[in-house]
Amino acid sequence: MTMRSPLPVPTLSRRAKVVLAAAGVLIALFVVVGTLTGVYVDFLWFEETGYTDVFWTEIQTRALLFALAAIAMGSIVALNLYLAYRFKPAFRPMSLEQQNLERYRRAVEPRRKLAIIGGSVVLALFAGFTAQGSWQTWLLWRNGQEFGTADAQFGRDISFFAFDYPFYRFLLGFAFAIVLLSLIAAAATHYLFGGIRLQTPGQKLSVAARVHLSVLLGIFVLLKAIAYYLDRYGLVYSDRGEVFTGASYTDINALLPAKTILMFVAIICAVAMLANILVKNFLLPAVALVLLMLSSLVIGVAFPAIMQQFYVQPSANQREADFIERAIEATREAYGISDVEYVDYTQDPETAATPEELRNDTETIPNARLLDPNVLSATFTARQQIRNVYGFPDRLDIDRYTVDGVTQDYVVAVRELDTNALTGNQTNWINQHTVFTHGNGFVAAPANTVVTGEEGGEPNFTTADLPVRGDIEVEQSRIYYGELFDEVYSVVGAPEGSEPREFDRPEGGGGADQELNSTYNGEGGVAVGSFFRQLVFAIEYRERNFLLSGELNDESRVMYVRDPRDRVEKAAPFLEVDGDPYPAVIDGKIMWIVDGYTTLNSYPYSLQQELGEVTQDSLTGQGTTALANDQVNYIRNSVKATVDAHDGTVTLYQFDTEDPVLATWMSAFPGTVEPESEIGDELRDHFRYPEDLFKVQRELLTSYHVDDPVAFFNSDDYWQVPDDPTDNNSTEVQPPYYILAQRPGEDSASFQLTSALNALERENLSAFVSAASDPENYGELQVLRLPGSTPYRGPQQVQNAFRTNDEVARDLTLFNSEDSQAVFGNLLTLPIGDGGLLYVEPLYVRGSGESAFPLLRKVLVNFAGDVGYADTLSQALDQVFGPGAGEGAADSDGSDPPPEDSGTPTDPTTTPTPTDPGTSPPADCDDAALAQAAADINAALDALATAQQSGDFAGIGTAQSELAAATTAYATAYGPCGGSAGAGSEGGGSSSTPTPTP
Repeated sequence: MTMRSPLPVPTLSRRAKVVLAAAGVLIALFVVVGTLTGVYVDFLWFEETGYTDVFWTEIQTRALLFALAAIAMGSIVALNLYLAYRFKPAFRPMSLEQQNLERYRRAVEPRRKLAIIGGSVVLALFAGFTAQGSWQTWLLWRNGQEFGTADAQFGRDISFFAFDYPFYRFLLGFAFAIVLLSLIAAAATHYLFGGIRLQTPGQKLSVAARVHLSVLLGIFVLLKAIAYYLDRYGLVYSDRGEVFTGASYTDINALLPAKTILMFVAIICAVAMLANILVKNFLLPAVALVLLMLSSLVIGVAFPAIMQQFYVQPSANQREADFIERAIEATREAYGISDVEYVDYTQDPETAATPEELRNDTETIPNARLLDPNVLSATFTARQQIRNVYGFPDRLDIDRYTVDGVTQDYVVAVRELDTNALTGNQTNWINQHTVFTHGNGFVAAPANTVVTGEEGGEPNFTTADLPVRGDIEVEQSRIYYGELFDEVYSVVGAPEGSEPREFDRPEGGGGADQELNSTYNGEGGVAVGSFFRQLVFAIEYRERNFLLSGELNDESRVMYVRDPRDRVEKAAPFLEVDGDPYPAVIDGKIMWIVDGYTTLNSYPYSLQQELGEVTQDSLTGQGTTALANDQVNYIRNSVKATVDAHDGTVTLYQFDTEDPVLATWMSAFPGTVEPESEIGDELRDHFRYPEDLFKVQRELLTSYHVDDPVAFFNSDDYWQVPDDPTDNNSTEVQPPYYILAQRPGEDSASFQLTSALNALERENLSAFVSAASDPENYGELQVLRLPGSTPYRGPQQVQNAFRTNDEVARDLTLFNSEDSQAVFGNLLTLPIGDGGLLYVEPLYVRGSGESAFPLLRKVLVNFAGDVGYADTLSQALDQVFGPGAGEGAADSDGSDPPPEDSGTPTDPTTTPTPTDPGTSPPADCDDAALAQAAADINAALDALATAQQSGDFAGIGTAQSELAAATTAYATAYGPCGGSAGAGSEGGGSSSTPTPTP
């Protein structure tokens, strides 16, 4: 038989080799320089913030895992390739199969060392890059702390499942990969060099190939035995129960013993594989493998499926009861909802709050919030932007301050540098990066009041302007770190005595020639005075001006990573960070407060949640950051972080001293998190219960408030988070709202985060959940449960009642025109007394112009189905509860209530009827005053009609104020004349009274 000549091996010319080598070197150089520059810039940031230990711990851990994985993978695969080649048969039987392989042997033989080393290096690099990504798993395993709680099935501490089990799975998976790749590489080498002869008559394997592959197969099956052992513990994450997470009846009574049996079967099969070294027959290992596969199918798959289908499912609510109890208890503990206070709450119109009770209420009604931080960004911008370079985030924040001994909530924001608003010459490199470097100012407005008069409906800014003045004292108002910097860096700093060049604020009239400049004198930023540093940043930002511009000097500093949330994430990579940082004035400094979460996805029996999905609501992404859609089944708000708005200092405070996950990370990164004792009282006063955590918890409370496992299985008394009723274009759920109100059972108002909960698949209200934020009761969750036997109105039903109210519908037609648009604010739910929930919603009107902004025009309230609709909250409350009820509202004028037989009109076009000229008034009746009041009413009506036709909202507000004053004067003058000034509101509707003659 004639052997075929081997194919010629293609070769490259010397010039081609040189060109390719040079190109490869250049590409590698660019990659290496770029990578090292990025790492060095990162290091400089960590050095500036004082978190170099975090940087080095992460780098060292990644490097260690990379090295271990690469060495293990590369060396073991290379060893198996070498052994397969080393023990190749000296003589190979002649066959067509071997002839075909001969040309490949000739091609590989001269380069076998390169092939072995090159292939092993590629696999080593791949393994190293994969393994280093599990650096957090390694650190959790190395530093894991005890939970002090044992799981219900195996009696092992929760830390085994939280920290050890994931690491063991990581090791096992890596070991499987090494053995499998070694097996493939060895088999391929044996086949290439004749150790395996599939199509050649006679013996199919050489002795060396049989021994080599038997050992590898034996190790692989032995690893499978270890996998079966770990699978037993993995049952605590089973989802076989469908409505709950964790080991089910079938898992414990069928799958657990099956895994144990399969573990021993796998050990026996592994021994059989290794015995093949001596037996010299593949029949024994083949039988062992078939036995393992059949056992796994029959014992591990078929038997559990039969038990589940024919024994468990017909009475699953009873069979699974004990396991559902485990899941309920574990899920509550994992998500921090095991100590919720449940209050049976009855909203009964027959026992509703009386006007006297509302008038005397000093905790909830006076603090009812009329300003919606999600609506008023444009209003803040219009009234407090001052210059185009400044701006406010799309979503403002709510916080509380104590001024003159009175605590109330404020809508707050900082006047940041809006890099996206720069225009024209402002966008060149010098202006964008060295002149417009920072924002300036803190703006606050009480959330329960608005301005009256010509500028009616605007926030009452009590801290504002530049320089900052008001009732909240701000000593350092410059904002170098904020939410609007959008990854833009700034170069700040200059030698002492040099002319300031950073735009700081306008002075006096604000003309272009009256600008005040400043020079940064803080500790923020990375020094960039040396040529080497300038070169580094020129490479990092692809910007030659770092080397060429005369704006850089020996004192220059570069500020980057300027978003507070990004800074905390970088300083603490082990934390999930809340999507809504908020500013607070602490000791005269503006600080960003950021909530940090410790999370796990390996807490036994706890329900798995997709974090990004469960924290999504109608406002996510509008001034807030959506969380990554990671799988979690444990969460704690264990860290409160602050970022100094002036110098960027990041401080992490331990907030949950009992969280073993945070204790583990503190062990891995010692000195990174400050102890709780370092939290100052003023800072603690501004802590809020975080929104993203609350959204996770309220979603779980919709089902995990149920104690009875049978009811839980049947979804009895489940709740659901309602859709946002104020946004017709959104199908997302209603966001939670911060309010300052008195909770049932408490003596005073507290700052809290709240949410309504509906019945499952219905729009009726079932519960109201709140989380306290004040230092005295921080974190206390309270759920007001409404009786399930009565359908109470939920947010969507209340919103429908508002929209279909005759007066509201008429005004919406007016407001929603070519020149304006009605904007519904947040629909707040306020607990009133011990038996009712009051809905309050502001209604804003926004013009259609480019610079238009929303103004508060109306307030809507609903209690037990009765609707109030008026210019002020106090008037709306009077409509629902009767005269005098709204005196406690912050927007009340504080005057005495009108006589019981006189109504307070809500519609500015309906007012009391003047005295009939044919009737003789009493002697003490002042006809002149009565006539003047009637004339004033008619004049105000004319002005109102004119303003409405022209879309003049300022004019509408003025006319409404004049009409209210004229109506009050008429009622006062009419009292002594005998008779009634008008019919009061009835059944929650608006008042309806005759109209004076034009």
